[in-house]
Amino acid sequence: MKTYLWEISKDKLNKTNLAQYSDFIKKNYNINFKNDFNKIWQWSIDNNQVFWKSIWDFTKIDGQLGKILLEESNLFFKNKFFPDTKLNYAKNLLKKNNQEPSIIFKSENGYKAELSWEKLNLHVSKISNWMKSNGIKKGERVAAYLPNIPETVTAYISTATLGAVWSSCSPDFGTNGVIDRFSQITPKVLFIGDKYFYNGKKINVIERLPEILKNVPSINKVVVVPYPGTEIEKNNSIKIETYNWDELINIKQDNKIEYTLSNFNDPLMILYSSGTTGKPKCICHGTGGVLLQHNKELQIHSDVKNNDRVFYFTTCGWMMWNWLVGALASGATILLFDGFPFYKKDELLFEFASEEQASLFGISAKYIDTLNNNGVVPKNNYDFSKLRTICSTGSPLSEDGFKYIYNNIKKDIHLSSISGGTDIVSCFVLGNLFQPVYAGEIQNKGLGMDVDIFDEKGFSIKNKKGELVCKKPFPSMPVKFWNDDENKKYKSAYFEKYKNIWHHGDYAKITNNGGFIIFGRSDTTLNPGGVRLGTAEIYSVVEKLEEVQESIVVGQSWDNDIRIILFIVLNKGFYLTNKIKDKIKKAIKTQASPRHVPSKIISISEIPKTKNGKLVELAVKQSIEGVAIKNLEALANPDSLEQFKNIKELNE
Repeated sequence: MKTYLWEISKDKLNKTNLAQYSDFIKKNYNINFKNDFNKIWQWSIDNNQVFWKSIWDFTKIDGQLGKILLEESNLFFKNKFFPDTKLNYAKNLLKKNNQEPSIIFKSENGYKAELSWEKLNLHVSKISNWMKSNGIKKGERVAAYLPNIPETVTAYISTATLGAVWSSCSPDFGTNGVIDRFSQITPKVLFIGDKYFYNGKKINVIERLPEILKNVPSINKVVVVPYPGTEIEKNNSIKIETYNWDELINIKQDNKIEYTLSNFNDPLMILYSSGTTGKPKCICHGTGGVLLQHNKELQIHSDVKNNDRVFYFTTCGWMMWNWLVGALASGATILLFDGFPFYKKDELLFEFASEEQASLFGISAKYIDTLNNNGVVPKNNYDFSKLRTICSTGSPLSEDGFKYIYNNIKKDIHLSSISGGTDIVSCFVLGNLFQPVYAGEIQNKGLGMDVDIFDEKGFSIKNKKGELVCKKPFPSMPVKFWNDDENKKYKSAYFEKYKNIWHHGDYAKITNNGGFIIFGRSDTTLNPGGVRLGTAEIYSVVEKLEEVQESIVVGQSWDNDIRIILFIVLNKGFYLTNKIKDKIKKAIKTQASPRHVPSKIISISEIPKTKNGKLVELAVKQSIEGVAIKNLEALANPDSLEQFKNIKELNE
């Protein structure tokens, strides 16, 4: 049994959006759930058409709701929700037009900027009308190569007013990474930042523009966006006319926003798979599905209310950025931070959350692990009186990570560990306020998401490790993959393992509490002698040891089986000795699995990660086995893979 940590007090419970939603169902459908989340979830699955319409009504989506709730098909991915419904995504985000802040921005060096709802509406009108005057129509692609700044949000919403399709890369993607992505979708307009700052260093971005234009010839308009608080960088080698963002938002024109209506399943955005096994897949998400799902997750699962302040540490190359921006539809202010989260101090993000009185604060599991390892105690220095929810995603949050938050940040807090991904631009499993929080467990399934755990043969299993699946369609599944007219890539990505069942690629189990534990990606599951173990189970043991800062573990093909190879980054002052190796092996043997004790433990200087901070076990496995890695641009530190090549010890 996992350690009980927290549940909401009875006096606060009735004020939650989840309780209000439960009352809404009672009033409109004559069903009394009595604050039982499992009963609400079961109803949402048994009545999925009615359920998703209830989310539309409860969250007050602005649009023309059609008569057809679901156009059914025998093929999972061809089911279409609300096929005759029309709406505009941007209009749902811009319901306010007053002097209150819509966006508050802070850079690593302390520069702050604020955009009121009135100013956001004004700037959207300027950029939207400029794009329209330059021939951008519904369905055409608009690309952005920008840091996490207010202008990026403005450009995204402006694109959505036209029914055009947005796609973005953060500037930490190198030129090749940008070209690999944008060349596939042929955008006409590119918004590009002139520079960004990371850990005190200025990185020039505008100098990359000529190479991008050479390789993405569809781009015929470029808008250069100066980094907030700085003068714009010049580049005289650019051969096409460029436009200055500051000049565009000061154009004297009619400031009215014209909203183009889209069908519910028309594309809103294109996101990219972050794998390292080929060119990134272009995942197209629909206008209505994104809005509906985000409203559900933010308002009902995460309790985001009008005038709340929502802060998620992210870049605009990660789907959590789109999720964060979606909070505007709830009337919340969004907080943007750009830069290195540990610039000059460990508590930089907490400082911002405290200064702006964030009600929801989202971070990654790895960030929590780092704070824990560094002995940081934010509650001693900052005011979190308005903070009600902490979200964690990116990788599984360990039991120690859960306990760290309650012991060192805030006792009375809803810790919502969440898991989903780019594929659904949302979550399969996440938190809710009707149930307790247990250490190491995600609380439950998302409403309307028929999530289960399957064994290899496709049978549902409880309290055993298996594959995370979804058994029924949902509105935020991709509408298509770009340039995949016969849906071959789409079907291959999700529907090859189990017939007509969404296979997500996560290794997980359902606990006795009905919660979920994610053990990592199933394609990197350790399987020596046919006994499976998730990589997260190794990390949770190894990274508790004082000697170990970080680790990455893979299975190496060896002698007609798999052997476990553990790579570690040691803390300062430690060197890898036989004594430390024995200590690590003993800890894994006793706390994880005797079948998964590493055959080799090797010290390295750096762990390879994606831009979103995820470990890349598959890329490490490919490196040690001599397999070429095609999409190095997905990595934040691709050079780190060199240390895994030609290791003599791995041939013994």
